Amino acid sequence: MRKRILMIGTGGTIASKQTENGLKPGLSSEDILSYIPQVEQVCEVRTMQVCNIDSTNVTPEHWTILSKTIEEQYDKYDGFVICHGTDTLAYTASALSYMIQHSRKPIVITGAQKPINMDVTDAKTNLLDSFIYAADDESQDVNIVFDGKVIVGTRAKKVRAKSYNAFESINFPYVAVIQDGNIIRYIPTIPHKSRVRFYHEMKNSIYVLKLIPGMKADILSYIFKDYDCIVIESFGVGGMPESIVHEFYEQMSAWKEKKKLVVMTTQVANEGSNMTVYEVGQKVKQDFDLIEGYDMTLESIITKLMWIMTLPGLHFDEIKKTFYQTMNHDILFKEN
Repeated sequence: MRKRILMIGTGGTIASKQTENGLKPGLSSEDILSYIPQVEQVCEVRTMQVCNIDSTNVTPEHWTILSKTIEEQYDKYDGFVICHGTDTLAYTASALSYMIQHSRKPIVITGAQKPINMDVTDAKTNLLDSFIYAADDESQDVNIVFDGKVIVGTRAKKVRAKSYNAFESINFPYVAVIQDGNIIRYIPTIPHKSRVRFYHEMKNSIYVLKLIPGMKADILSYIFKDYDCIVIESFGVGGMPESIVHEFYEQMSAWKEKKKLVVMTTQVANEGSNMTVYEVGQKVKQDFDLIEGYDMTLESIITKLMWIMTLPGLHFDEIKKTFYQTMNHDILFKEN
C-alpha cells in the first residue's frame, strides 16, 4: 500500500518566480508538485499551502502554524514534506524538532537554490528525494533532505549561499544519503516508544551577541534590560574578553533576581565550545549560573531556548537539565 504524504508549501526560492524586482514566491504547492510527475510512483501526495513568503520573513508564528497544521493532519497521513526557503530553513527544522517531539512519522523539510520552474535547478531532485525519504518505513522525526543528503533537523546549517550543496551537518553524521532513488542509511532508526507530542508556543525574547575584538561594553546594559535570554557567541572554545568582562559581571549581578538566562556558545561552527580550557572562560563559568552550548548549532540553541522559555514554572536547575536533555540528536555533550 502506497504511503500518503502531505506536502506543505511555505514559499521560498523553490516556489519563486522572476519579477522586475527579483525573485519572489508565487508558485503554489500544486504548481510545484506538477514539475515532478514521477512522484506518483513513490507515494500518494496531497498538498496544502500555509503561506507563500520569502524565508527571510519567517517568524516563530510561522513555526506555530506548521506545528498546528501537522498536528491537525497527523492521523490522516504517513508523513509530511515541507517546502521552505533555504535562508531560515535550518531554524525551522530546529524549531519543529522541539515543537514536534517523538514523531514516528517523518517530517521532511526541503527547498532549493534555484526555482523549480527554471531549466537548470536543484529543486526537482531535492523534492523527489524528500518524498522518497518520507515514504520509507524507517524514516521518522524532523530531518532536512537537500542535495542527496539527509540531515537531522537540529544539526543543519546553511554554509553556502549559492551552491547546490548549501547545507552541512554540524558535529553529527548524515543520517543517510539518497542516490538514484535509493536510501543509504548511516544511522539505524530506533523507533520511538513514546507518543508524539506537540507544542505550539515559542518565546522569542532572545538576543544573540556576537563578540568582536575591542567590543564596547555599554551594549550589555541595553540587552540585559530588554531581553530575557542572551546568547553570547564567543571566540574559539569560549571566553569573555577583558573589554566587557567588568560590565558583564555588573549586569549579571544587577539582574540576578530577574533570572535572566545567559548561554555561551562559539562562533566556530565545528567541534563546539568548552569554557573550562582557558582562564578567560573558566572563571566566568565558575562565577555565574551559565548554560553552555557545547556542540549544538546556533539554530538549535536559539530555538530550544525559545521552546524552554514557554514551559511553566521552571527554576534554573530545571531549565539547565531540560537544555542538556538530548532531543532529536541536538547535543552530544553531557555535563556532570
